[in-house]
Amino acid sequence: MKNAFLSGIFLMAIQLYSAQTFDNQAHRGGKSLYPENTIPAMKNALKMNVTTLEMDLAITKDKKVILSHDSFLSPELITKPNGTYIPKDSGFYYKIYEMPYSKIQTFDVGLKKLDNYPDQKKMKVQKPLFSDIIDACESYSRELKRPLPYYNIETKTRPFSDNIFHPEPQEFVHLMMKIIVEKGIQDRVIIQSFDPRTLEIIHKEYPKIMTAFLVEKVDDKKLEQQRANFKNIPVEKFKLYPNHLNGVAGDMKFLSFTPTIYSPDHKLVTPILIQECHALGMKVIPWTVNTKERLQELKNMGIDGVISDDPRIFE
Repeated sequence: MKNAFLSGIFLMAIQLYSAQTFDNQAHRGGKSLYPENTIPAMKNALKMNVTTLEMDLAITKDKKVILSHDSFLSPELITKPNGTYIPKDSGFYYKIYEMPYSKIQTFDVGLKKLDNYPDQKKMKVQKPLFSDIIDACESYSRELKRPLPYYNIETKTRPFSDNIFHPEPQEFVHLMMKIIVEKGIQDRVIIQSFDPRTLEIIHKEYPKIMTAFLVEKVDDKKLEQQRANFKNIPVEKFKLYPNHLNGVAGDMKFLSFTPTIYSPDHKLVTPILIQECHALGMKVIPWTVNTKERLQELKNMGIDGVISDDPRIFE
């Protein structure tokens, strides 16, 4: 009886999500306005016309699940404990998977001024635990008396960086899902990834969880850029995820199932792409759209939602 009840809740949640007219997603919490992937960013997004909080996960040396877009402490964002910056060419020396969370907490992610995001508020803030983000967002949503948010969570894994920047997919998914289940948010979670392996695990072990297939165009030039820092990794490892060189049909060959969402770089979106995805039963939610003009263009084509750095475009 309990399992039937839970299955009913999942079904209703997915139906509710599918019935939404449009999904406004705040990319990394809305990095145009607040430091990305932080509690202040997520709480600010909850005060705006946002349906879904988009975020990225990484795993620390001591197996803590934290929010971070990069698998290392990025020179673009980080202020060191002594107030200096990480040199631009040394970010890979600060691999999150090689650092305990207590050490990561000594680095700041909100003080450095970003030229590309002049409106971003500057503040002292650290990379948070995933569990703390969920607690803060659930509590703040209730305080605001707004609907509880959906969470679009990216697994930051790639086939060429297993055991370098992150654990292998099975362990990554286990650590992430343990928290999702403990917090009871399974019915409002989308797991997104460029890496088909993590989506396959989710589909097999948690079939009721919604999934999103992230897609970018990877030509020979892009492939060489990706290989630049992984000289000893076989080239085949870099070809184990979609490259969009053969369109939607080519991308879907990397999965054994049809995900809830097809999530491409917004520059790849065309009316035909949307038609192909809808014919397969997938929503189309592109990234990263940061102007009202581009948002309207994509809406006119028929997209189902959008991921944006700037939640102000939803107003």
